[in-house]
Amino acid sequence: MIRYQKICEQLASTPSTWLVTGVAGFIGSNLLEHLLKLNQKVIGLDNFATGHQRNLDEVKSLVGAEQWSQFTFIEGDICNSQDCQKACEGVDYVLHQAALGSVPRSINDPVATNATNISGFLNMLVAARDAEVKSFTYAASSSTYGDHPALPKVEENIGKPLSPYAVTKYVNELYADVFATTYGFKAIGLRYFNVFGKRQDPNGAYAAVIPKWTAAMVSGEDVFINGDGETSRDFCFIENAVQANILAATADEAAKNEVYNVAVGDRTTLNILFNSLKGALAENGVVCEKPPVYRDFRPGDVRHSQADIGKAANKLGYAPDYRISAGIAKAMPWYLGDLR
Repeated sequence: MIRYQKICEQLASTPSTWLVTGVAGFIGSNLLEHLLKLNQKVIGLDNFATGHQRNLDEVKSLVGAEQWSQFTFIEGDICNSQDCQKACEGVDYVLHQAALGSVPRSINDPVATNATNISGFLNMLVAARDAEVKSFTYAASSSTYGDHPALPKVEENIGKPLSPYAVTKYVNELYADVFATTYGFKAIGLRYFNVFGKRQDPNGAYAAVIPKWTAAMVSGEDVFINGDGETSRDFCFIENAVQANILAATADEAAKNEVYNVAVGDRTTLNILFNSLKGALAENGVVCEKPPVYRDFRPGDVRHSQADIGKAANKLGYAPDYRISAGIAKAMPWYLGDLR
């Protein structure tokens, strides 16, 4: 946390220009908010495939008019190389978050997932290389670990991918490595582990578990648990992911051309998560009496996931400030406000 505080102080005193792809999405809009509050100039690229204008509107309401004036939005698609080139012009740091997420989505539509996550990623790499940006940080994924059974997950040990989505995120890492060896263009990949927090969409077939369950509990609908509820995940609050992105973007050369786990190093079962959300809602005056409904395991899902964050701590100075209980407590008022 000490390095992160120093970096934030330095950025605030010497503003730079950042590009955030997927800026209208969950993680992208949180990065936008933090960067603008640090008085940075931000270019945002989004095609609203999964992002929302309301996320940008909310950020506008949370920052001052002067800070908001430092934001330039480009409605465009990473699958269009010209949009990528335009977005990278004059940029110092790239935070590439745009992607089609979700394992089930990739199983239902692998072609669309491949087009965005691989072809779009390659477009961004080329555009950033040609623009000679200072750094390129991209959203990788814990799905890359595939069927490797060891816990906690260590960056150097991966298994066989279990979904088209996992394949695309692994290919991102391969492309980044090839660009380093071929062109001398070094990037950093951040393997996110189940990031959650404000502005995460609770709606739709591919909604993440925490906002989706919270919405169901508030409305009195059934909460469905895939499997026996003992499946576990390393849930990571959005503030931790923002910290990792800023640390990675400003990392020294020795830390580049690497991938890093972004998580907290915990493991929470879905049964425990259900009770944690139920308790957090009760603290906010919402009583949930319905028990969860168990159904079949979901194709492509891994049984357990937990990160070793030692590499990110040692090389980036990453020190997550929120564990799952603190993250849920901070996020719950936003979830409730969004749902009411």
